[in-house]
Amino acid sequence: MSFQPFDLSGRVVLITGGNGGIGLGMARGLVEAGAEVSIWGTNPDKNAAALETLASIGPKVSAQVCDVADESAVAECFGRTLTDHGRVDGCFANAGIGGRGTGFDDMTREEWDRIIAVNQSGVFYTFRAAAKHMRERAEQGDGFGRLVGTASLAAISGQARGEHYAASKGGLVSMIKALAVEYARYGVTAHTILPGWIDTDMTQGVFGNPKFVENVSKRIPARRWGAPEDFAAIAIYIMSTASGYHTAETFLIDGGYYVF
Repeated sequence: MSFQPFDLSGRVVLITGGNGGIGLGMARGLVEAGAEVSIWGTNPDKNAAALETLASIGPKVSAQVCDVADESAVAECFGRTLTDHGRVDGCFANAGIGGRGTGFDDMTREEWDRIIAVNQSGVFYTFRAAAKHMRERAEQGDGFGRLVGTASLAAISGQARGEHYAASKGGLVSMIKALAVEYARYGVTAHTILPGWIDTDMTQGVFGNPKFVENVSKRIPARRWGAPEDFAAIAIYIMSTASGYHTAETFLIDGGYYVF
């Protein structure tokens, strides 16, 4: 017999950046556990491919083309998600972009703003819509919600030439802790996931660098790069009732990289 709290039937989860990489890895796990999933992404073709994959696995899935850095687009897409699914029980703010590796004293205002717009302001817009919806449901007697942000090890370690990226992800950790405190009374928990070196489209550039691979791979105790499917189980746990008294956590999914 399966562990019943991990049966997510009837739950609806929104995942920004859910059409590939870590987001799609979480989406697959959640759908397999019985949840409905709405994925947001900026690439229509990737959205369609992800939908085809998810629809072959489980319950109702939908997709929205959404740039989370656009405040009005987030509000509009959240409304469409509610129309499609009726509710949102979990919101995974996973959409993010990487920096261009510019030396800090040569970094332009435009490059700084580009990162902050998606990785920090985009999360604010998304969480604000979800938190309001979850609070209003709780005030009507339906108290349950999950707010989850995908940060990075850069949030807690030094990343040269990536101060803009690190700032955006470190700010996310602090935002999540505050949300965990403010919304606990509504049955809402909040967590941050910190991936290590994961094999996704975002990391293909550095993974193609033999020197990087040689130096970094030896520092991973698990002796492999992470994969999107490594994030399925943590997403299921967070969305389950089993995690109801667990909040404000910072989950490191990194094969032991940080502690080695």
